[in-house]
Order: sequence, then C-alpha cells, then structure tokens
Amino acid sequence: MLVAGIDEVGRGCLAGPVMAAVVILKEPVLGLCDSKKLSPKKREILSEVIKKNSFYAFGIATPEEIDGINILQASLLAMKRAVLGLSIKPSKILIDGIYKPDINFDMEAIIKGDSFIDEISAASIIAKVERDKYMTKIDAKYPGYGFKNHKGYGTKLHFQMIKDLGVTDIHRMTFKGVIS
Repeated sequence: MLVAGIDEVGRGCLAGPVMAAVVILKEPVLGLCDSKKLSPKKREILSEVIKKNSFYAFGIATPEEIDGINILQASLLAMKRAVLGLSIKPSKILIDGIYKPDINFDMEAIIKGDSFIDEISAASIIAKVERDKYMTKIDAKYPGYGFKNHKGYGTKLHFQMIKDLGVTDIHRMTFKGVIS
C-alpha cells in the first residue's frame, strides 16, 4: 500500500504563498519529526535525503488566492495541487490537522500527525525548506523587508517594515497587521 503524507507551511505568515508538500517514502528516513522542531541546517539535510528516497510534489496558493478564498481554503487548495502533481498515485493520504482537501482519495486527517507519522513529517520538512528558499530568493526583489530572515511571519521587524515601506504584492491584504 502506498501511503502519502501531506503538510503545509506558511499559514500564519503575513506575506508569501502557503505551500504544501506530499510525500510517499520509498524507504524509511531516520530523524523525521515536525519541521518546527528541527534547526534550519538539519531540515535542509533531511530534505535532500527525503527527496532522494521518495516520490514528492509541491503545491502552492498565492497571496491573491489566500485573500480571495481565506487561508484555510487556500491551504487545502495547495494540498490538492500537491497531490495532483504526484507522478504516482497513493492508496491512502494522511494529512496533518483536521481538514482534508476536496479530492477523490482515501484520506485521513491526523492532529499533530507531523510529530509521529513519517510521511507527514517528511512533507512538513520539504515544504518548510522549499518555502524558506522561496522567501530567501524573494528577499532580493523586496530589499529592506527582511524576508530572508523572518520568511514572511509577523515579526517586530516585519511589522515595522510594513509601516515604513508599505505593503508589497506578496503581502496578504486580509491579514491583521498588513493593512491598518
């Protein structure tokens, strides 16, 4: 049975996309856990190991989509896009959280699944690494905002930069603190 795990990152950010990853492990990977419990360096190392030992795909929802349909629906859309991007179809999909995307698969939502289901942990890790890379790259397009450091989350610096420099086209206009 091919089991896939899905997780998303970036739901609480003020800027940038929400990104989901889906992973089907070909073989076990040691050291998997919730990406938030790992250092950036450890995440990057594990991400490379996961990619070499799995089938995986990413899905995103843009800031415009987030503002248009809300962050929950955008997260589910990113998950759906990730699953539809897989080259191989899983028998079952395990999802971190309580909500499931609207796709025709055998699915189970598992609260805190990224802490104890290897496939979900793997998805959590590669999604975090991929989104962080994107936010680091986008930092050059928007100098002064500090995206490479805070990755779009609502830090003190980020709120100050919004106040000083205004919003960009990657900010989520419906999020508190983006528009006062």
